[in-house]
Formats: sequence, C-alpha cells, structure tokens
Amino acid sequence: MARPGKTVFDAQVFLANFGAGKSILEFQKNQNVFAQGDVADAVFYIQKGKVKVTVLSDQGKEAVVGILGPEQFFGEGCMNGHKLRISTATAIENCVSMAITKDAMLAALRDEPKFSEMFMAYLLTRNSRIEEDLIDQLFNSSERRLARTLLLLANFGKAGSPQPISPNISQETLAEMIGTTRSRVSHFMNKFRKLGLIDYNGHGHIEVHNSLLSAVLHEKPQLNEDH
Repeated sequence: MARPGKTVFDAQVFLANFGAGKSILEFQKNQNVFAQGDVADAVFYIQKGKVKVTVLSDQGKEAVVGILGPEQFFGEGCMNGHKLRISTATAIENCVSMAITKDAMLAALRDEPKFSEMFMAYLLTRNSRIEEDLIDQLFNSSERRLARTLLLLANFGKAGSPQPISPNISQETLAEMIGTTRSRVSHFMNKFRKLGLIDYNGHGHIEVHNSLLSAVLHEKPQLNEDH
C-alpha cells in the first residue's frame, strides 16, 4: 500500500486563517511600508508584489539590502528587541502585504510548531544570504557581484524555471545593491547582453540565461574585471 505523501505546510493558508492581530494592507509603487526610525511593532508577509529594503547611513548614503517578493517576510527585527526600524521598506510595484503584530506573531510561533519551524528555516536562509552578500562585497569584482545579483533576482536555484526580472528594478537600484555606480552597471549589462548571457533591451526587461550561471560558477575570465 502506498504511503501518503508528506503534507507541505502552507504559510499562506495558515496566516489567512489566523485570528486577531493581522491586517491586509495595500501599497502603491514607490510608497513606503515603513521608514527607518519608525516604531517597530509588526512583521510583514508579502502576498503580492515586491518590496525594496534600504538602509541610510549617518552620512546620508543609501544602500539596498534586499529585494523581497511574494511569500517572504520582512520587518522581523521587531521580534529581536528592535523598538525602531533599522531600515526602510518601499514597494517597488503595487504590493499587498499582511501586517502581523508582534504579540500575534509570538503567539503563532508558540502555538503552531509547523509555522515556527518554517519561520526559523526562513530566518536561517536569510542569514546565510546576508553572509554570502558580505563575502561577495569583500572578495568579488563589481561585475561578478552584478552577475550574482541578477541570478538571485531571477530565482536561479529555486523550484521552477528562472523568472524575468521585474522592470521596476532599475540600474540605480542594482548599483545600490552591489556598491558601484549606475554607469558601471550599464556597461556590464550591455557586455552581458553582447556575450549572450542575458536578454536586455535597456528599458528594464531582463531575462537571465543559464550561460550567466555557468560563467559565475566556473569563474570565466569575462567576469574578472577589477573592482
């Protein structure tokens, strides 16, 4: 007799049936979900759209630390004792997110082991990504950093085929993500296109090919420019 398949925990279904302490919020393109310095009192779960997370230094320099999409959490710093937001979250396209109060989130983690397990796995994955980003910034050229960022934005390595990158992710945003200038990003994007590593029309449409992944994994010379 065949054994029943393992049931996959569906966070979307669980949160949809969640009790008090949640609200559904809609944000227009370029609208802030929250700003650095705001009171941190809720965790957000993206149902539709994409969100850019940025940090502003005391010197006024802004850096993009993440681009998040559906079924991802953000604002979880409030669970770690942060009373104020340490970053700004902005919708880069029309977005629907669920806001879950800190108290409600703590109750869900306490009362639903499968949700707690899923959320912990998500945080560990996020932490590993941050460590990889730091290593990338320290040791790789800006060209290689851009190649890796494009692969991540296209969801290479995840289930299903790679996805076109949102046209709302501009060259300026890519430059802020990898720590270089917009002109350098433009130069590298055109180079990748000429090498057949991406499809790119210069107006936001970007499709990443498997050949870019191969170039990164095998450290091909075309991705070895100086910082």
